[in-house]
Amino acid sequence: MNRQKFQIKLVKAWPEDQIVNLYKAGGWWKDYYDSSKLKLLIKGSYAFAVAIEKESNKAIGMGRVISDGTSDAYIQDLVVLPEFRESGIGKKLVKKLLEFCLSKNLAWIGLIAEPNQNGFYSNIGFKILKNYTPMKYYKDD
Repeated sequence: MNRQKFQIKLVKAWPEDQIVNLYKAGGWWKDYYDSSKLKLLIKGSYAFAVAIEKESNKAIGMGRVISDGTSDAYIQDLVVLPEFRESGIGKKLVKKLLEFCLSKNLAWIGLIAEPNQNGFYSNIGFKILKNYTPMKYYKDD
């Protein structure tokens, strides 16, 4: 299989089963999640990019941007199926999302990198925010 036979597209919809497969590959999908909500997730994203294997027309990678379209943008949910990693797909997904954000004059574009992925993102132009700590709300148990 030639790993370079793919294209990157911005989409407003994509088959749920393929998106679930990608979330599972990232370790982000729980069996109790409702896949019917993925339509809203994709549609509600400021940008949603998929890497599509041309031969099968199936999604082999994805990433998305959340933003109000005015000030900041956040890239998240970047994942490539394991068998297609190390082939430039992730980098092309990020570049497509960056290109879209910059075309909308969004200059502040951030993300939270998975552990040990700083090098991947710094090679694309991201830098660690000094004196800032990402945080998440946890509901009291």
